[in-house]
Amino acid sequence: TTRRDRPHPPLAMPPKAAPVHPTYAVMVRAAVLALKERTGSSNPAIWKYISANYKGVDKKILSTQLKNLVAKGKLVKVKASYKCSEEFKKGPPKPKKKKAKKAAKKPKKKAKKPKAKKAKKAKTGRKPKKAAKKAKKPAK
Repeated sequence: TTRRDRPHPPLAMPPKAAPVHPTYAVMVRAAVLALKERTGSSNPAIWKYISANYKGVDKKILSTQLKNLVAKGKLVKVKASYKCSEEFKKGPPKPKKKKAKKAAKKPKKKAKKPKAKKAKKAKTGRKPKKAAKKAKKPAK
């Protein structure tokens, strides 16, 4: 067998460390809102703000992310500048606190204990008395 035919063991890549900075969307939003430019913030201005405030940011990735944010509608491109859309200015929607849904309560059926039946009295031959009817007065 040749050397090419033998299977190679997979290379053990070290796990990627999580980035020190927040997502690019969060950083760009902070930059555009902090710069407060009426006509929008330029790419170099956004880069300058982000590189001053965050570490480990790549300029090439930033330009790609700016294009992605424009495509998603979060940023609006005005000539060579970027403005935040109305939805993007507000920030991410706050997660609503979910009220714990109570399961529909089923009426609990208590195990009924059989009641001790009362011993019936032996019938004596008498009939129960009927309510005495009042005699009607004859109409005059």
